Amino acid sequence: MLDKFDFIKNFNGLAIPDELAKLLDFQNNISKENFYSAGFELTVVLEKFGLRTYSEDLQFLNSILEFAHADGTGSSYGFWLNGSKQDLKETPIVIFGSEGGFHIVARNIQELLQILTYDAEPMVSWDEVYYYKDEGECEPSDLAETFKKWLFDNFKIREISNVSDIIRVAQSEYQEEFKTWMKKFYTG
Repeated sequence: MLDKFDFIKNFNGLAIPDELAKLLDFQNNISKENFYSAGFELTVVLEKFGLRTYSEDLQFLNSILEFAHADGTGSSYGFWLNGSKQDLKETPIVIFGSEGGFHIVARNIQELLQILTYDAEPMVSWDEVYYYKDEGECEPSDLAETFKKWLFDNFKIREISNVSDIIRVAQSEYQEEFKTWMKKFYTG
């Protein structure tokens, strides 16, 4: 069980979006130890060990608010505080891959929740991020259907069958700005 007060520390005093607060309740009280979307899990990320491999600069570390594991290998999702946007409900979501690579994946938390309905782990490289599953061989997460129903009942978010459209739109809006910003901190 993830302590709500510990989880809130991820956000450096900013108001946690209602979607995340309710998702934390879902994870703690309904899913418990079962996955509801492949590889995804809300977590506390205070030390930012993964991010520190890119830069120790406090501006960088304070501008990426990690809040979830994206897969089973250490990739993470976070909010990117790009400039004046301090309302996390409307802040872009980034992914940092465990083997390297960083990308915009969604324009906001609701789009990330839509991505989670696809129930596939992200594949992150230096060049791209994508979500792939072989429909014939992929077993759904234990509580995938429960999660999709909960998501619709609480936020009217429907299941999607194409993740690439969400990523493409988000990246067309934010990816170049994000890459330029990252160059201030990481030149690898």
